[in-house]
Amino acid sequence: MATMRQIRSRIRVAKNIQQITKAMKMVAAARLRRAQDRVQAARPYAQNMRDVVGRLSASSSDDIADVLLQRRDVARVGILVISGDRGLCGSYNTAVLRLAQEVVVEYGADRVQLYVVGNRGMAFLRRRMSCPTEQLALNPNDIRYGDAAQIANRLRRDFAEGRVDAVEIVYTEFGSAIAQRPRRLQLLPIAPDAAGDGASDHPIFEPNPQVLASELLPRYLVTQVYSALLESIASEQGARMTSMTSATDNAGKMISSLTLSLNRARQAAITKELAEIVGGAEALKG
Repeated sequence: MATMRQIRSRIRVAKNIQQITKAMKMVAAARLRRAQDRVQAARPYAQNMRDVVGRLSASSSDDIADVLLQRRDVARVGILVISGDRGLCGSYNTAVLRLAQEVVVEYGADRVQLYVVGNRGMAFLRRRMSCPTEQLALNPNDIRYGDAAQIANRLRRDFAEGRVDAVEIVYTEFGSAIAQRPRRLQLLPIAPDAAGDGASDHPIFEPNPQVLASELLPRYLVTQVYSALLESIASEQGARMTSMTSATDNAGKMISSLTLSLNRARQAAITKELAEIVGGAEALKG
């Protein structure tokens, strides 16, 4: 049985852990609020951009002289994987990296080029996957449109120059603080069905599709990458807040349990001392 000194030491450790996890929960909650606002602001624009570009590519792709719409035999696939820089966020990194592994296995490691955002994803995929892996530097606490533009331009350049024949994004879609879902999105070439059922409406474009494509397609790529980054950051903060909330609650339960054990040990020590005193007094009487 643990001594009172050992129990007191465990209580101090549990209280220190509780303070740390509570502070991390509060920080994650503040960051989640900002990230959630940015996701909600970006979603309508990203969805409308997918609808317009999907209809554009489905209407008259033969007339659009843009390399982003070129469809060719897929010999090599580029996969952009968005993960976190740190742990302590539940299953966030595990889930998105598991999906990334499945995508790599689906295509074959010898046909895949990985572009990774996040230290956790880079360390895991470089260790587990045999395909070429490149890390894209990014500050997760300050995602900017320019950062997404740099990543999108890199993917677009590799696709245009034939280094990859298709590009997909593996990221985490934000639902709520307790619900995040790993997703994969085809970025290049742009699929005609990107707009869903609306692609069969045969809309009339003004100006002509070729002019629209030259203006919209680069913006479309940046928008989709930017939206995926925002979704992933919000998902990470939500998962971290939930994880730290659970850790704080567990630390509180541990403190209560250890305090009860300490009280029992103290009571047992007092009872033992009283018994010794009574026994000594009885011996003196005899």
